[in-house]
Amino acid sequence: MWLPLLGLILGIGLGILTDIQIPAIYENYLSIAVLAALDTMFGGIRAQLQQVYDDKVFISGFFFNIVLAAGLAFLGVHIGVDLYLAAIFAFGVRLFQNIAVIRRILLTKLEERRIKTSEKSAESR
Repeated sequence: MWLPLLGLILGIGLGILTDIQIPAIYENYLSIAVLAALDTMFGGIRAQLQQVYDDKVFISGFFFNIVLAAGLAFLGVHIGVDLYLAAIFAFGVRLFQNIAVIRRILLTKLEERRIKTSEKSAESR
């Protein structure tokens, strides 16, 4: 679980310290790639909390999502249809679903911990 967090911190640090300019023609591709990466990251956190995390699924999903999203955007540009909007919608919906599940899992674990603590304090009386 610490490796994705370390990668995120390293990426944010490099992004802040460097002055890289992205050409305007690649902005849609980059935004979709970032959204796909965020979706995969929160999916990995969700899988870890549900205790079904698999490195191979995470890594393959990360690269597959980015390539698929960029491919949709590229295809859309060449046929004159804003297909990147479909990718933004799909990844956005999944991102919010993953965050909602993560929130529920954390609230459930917090409630279970609170109940255990209250039971232990009741037993010690």
